[in-house]
Amino acid sequence: MSTVLIVDDEPQLLRALQINLHAHGYTVLTAADGATALRMAAAHPVDVVVLDLGLPDLDGVDVIRGLRGWTSVPIIVLSARHSSQDKVLALDAGADDYVTKPFGLDELLARLRAATRRAQANPAEEPTVQTADFSVDLANKRVHRDGADVRLTPTEWAILELLVRSPGKLISQQFILTEVWGPAYAKETHYLRVYMAQLRRKLEPDQARPRHLLTEAGMGYRFEP
Repeated sequence: MSTVLIVDDEPQLLRALQINLHAHGYTVLTAADGATALRMAAAHPVDVVVLDLGLPDLDGVDVIRGLRGWTSVPIIVLSARHSSQDKVLALDAGADDYVTKPFGLDELLARLRAATRRAQANPAEEPTVQTADFSVDLANKRVHRDGADVRLTPTEWAILELLVRSPGKLISQQFILTEVWGPAYAKETHYLRVYMAQLRRKLEPDQARPRHLLTEAGMGYRFEP
């Protein structure tokens, strides 16, 4: 049984899709905004994401980019936006398919079947990221250091995973705060300072001179393996 995450701010459409997809054998999760969708996708194993572009907090294209930062789960856009520019933006950001509203349920079901077939034919490998001082097992959400597991809180893991999945890339403070805590916390940079200090204490040999969890002053953080 495949699990589908439906992201749309129309309650009636969410309910209708939930009922119909469940009747066709799918497990259905729903989210009414982009931040909730990103948190749910990180917390639950999802086989396909069906995503509206017009969300109340984040543009759907930004949600696609957020997902593509760490997962290759198939993404089907389901949107009232018909222009070719919108389609190109969504597909270039990492969407796998684009269905315009209004739509037929049979067509959506066919697209879902095709997306899950492609994903099963090309299963994503969840890597283990190795540094000189610790390793991060992304598939099992575990961190090892000196031959032992390192206990991380869910928030510490969420931050570390965002950084580790984009090695060498600068991840902005605002992006991390929005992904981990939600849009309302986008300016609460002191949250990040506290949690990054905790991660360095647990993972860096010398937390005063970090080698792997680096700060770019005033901008964000970078993971160097």
